[in-house]
This record gives sequence, structure tokens and C-alpha cells, in this order.
Amino acid sequence: MGLTSCTQPGPKSMAQLVPTIDFHVNVEHCIAYACRVVRKARGAGHTVLVFCRDDERRSRLDLALWTFSALDFLPHVDLPSPLAAHTPVWLCRTPPAARRDLLLLLDDEPAPQFADWFPQFDRVIDVVSADAQQRTLGRTRFRAYRDAGFSAVAHEIGIS
Repeated sequence: MGLTSCTQPGPKSMAQLVPTIDFHVNVEHCIAYACRVVRKARGAGHTVLVFCRDDERRSRLDLALWTFSALDFLPHVDLPSPLAAHTPVWLCRTPPAARRDLLLLLDDEPAPQFADWFPQFDRVIDVVSADAQQRTLGRTRFRAYRDAGFSAVAHEIGIS
């Protein structure tokens, strides 16, 4: 997973300003997978915003980020936080005004006002569980983002 900017040098067209939304589908353990994505992004020096309106899911991710690996330290805060300016990974339930390199989506529904705030990210990843109901919700998000003009690409992660 190379985290590179979606923009090119020189004049920028609208297509260059809009990130591709990568759907990582059929993921067995979404929280553990999200931790690995965050670890990889941080290892490359990128900042991360994890968007999830489900408080219980966000709380499980918060705990997992502290405990999933004895060898990795992934400092993060749940927004709003006075430590946000000094912390590379943010967890949130509402779209923040500040920019991050990577947006990691762990939500069931399309993000609110996504057309307005997705373009501020270099990369967007939506994680979709292997659960049949979650896959259906993922397909709904995929269509919503694609129909709004974003390039949505599915990547099979788990075994089908």
C-alpha cells in the first residue's frame, strides 16, 4: 500500500484533485486490519484520520491501536482533543476541518458531506467486512461515492 498523492505537478484538473476511494473488501477482522493500515501509513510518515460514527467500534479501535503490537507505538487521539495538533492519528465521528494524508473509513453509511471533505486527503480507504450485511452496506457506499464522481476501486483482501 503505497501512500502517494493523487495530484501531479503542473496545472491540476478536477480529476487530479479528487482521490480514488480504495475499498478493501472481505476483511475478516476490520479492527485489526485498520491497525495494520495505520501502522503502515505511520511507518511511511503519513498522518491518518479514522472516521467512524459507531462509538463502540471507534472505542474498540482506540484500544486496539494501543495493544495490537508490542513493537509499534501508534499515538492517536479521539477528536476533539487538545493533543490533536501533536498527534499523527486522529479518530473522529464528525468530519474535522484540518487535513490528514490518509482517510480511513470504518463507517456503515456514506460519510456526511463527503464530496466536500474527501478531496482534502491524498488517499481514502474504506474497509468492508466479510460479513454479508456489511458487504451490502459497502456496496451502497461504493455506489454513492462513484455516483458523486469519485473513482471507487474494490480490492479483494480476504478469501471469498
